[in-house]
Amino acid sequence: MALIGVTNCRKLEDYRQSVLHVRAEVRVLDPSTDIAGALEGLDGLLLTGGGDVSPSKYGEAPHPSVEPAEPGRDDFELGLVVLARTRGVPILAICRGAQVLNVACGGTLVQDIPSQVPGALAHKLEVPPHQAFELAHEIWIDKDTLLSRLLRARLSDADSCDVNSRHHQAVRQIAPGFIASATAPDGVIEAIEDPAAAFCLGVQWHPENFFRTGEFRSLFEGLVEATTKRI
Repeated sequence: MALIGVTNCRKLEDYRQSVLHVRAEVRVLDPSTDIAGALEGLDGLLLTGGGDVSPSKYGEAPHPSVEPAEPGRDDFELGLVVLARTRGVPILAICRGAQVLNVACGGTLVQDIPSQVPGALAHKLEVPPHQAFELAHEIWIDKDTLLSRLLRARLSDADSCDVNSRHHQAVRQIAPGFIASATAPDGVIEAIEDPAAAFCLGVQWHPENFFRTGEFRSLFEGLVEATTKRI
């Protein structure tokens, strides 16, 4: 059974359940852990949501809206990405995780979508926890990408699907070697991936909130399948 490392966050349970529902084991990775030790024995890595990556990590001054993550998360998770990619560990990154992935690999971020993206959609819906799966907008998915293959059944010959949304930041400059595999109608990047990697995907919405109903289970199944090929 594959062992997936899941970065610790305030809303951990849906991530845990998403991994358990695709028959994999979970190891919660805390920022207090040594990076090399945290990755030891892992078959895959799941980067979770949370506060904003410090703009200093991509060479910018902070926008007033920046909400820092818990102490230690930035350095720990950026280091995890670098080492995991060196070792060929499959990575699925969600919301903040997608931003961490992009920054760790040399990209930058939009620090505040509402004030920095003209005509932006509402990407941050404030809803009660039991409505976390409420759909906010559609995304347009590029064909012939890992994301399109994983969501093939959900797309049903279309090139778009609806997603939930809780973020005020997004990828701006895509990390070298990566591509944008999905965008929102306002141009905000909703998914990135590395075509040269066996499995390295970041999505900006929260597929983990659907673990009970399975709309995005294929993303987690894809991560686990990639680990079995690596093993």
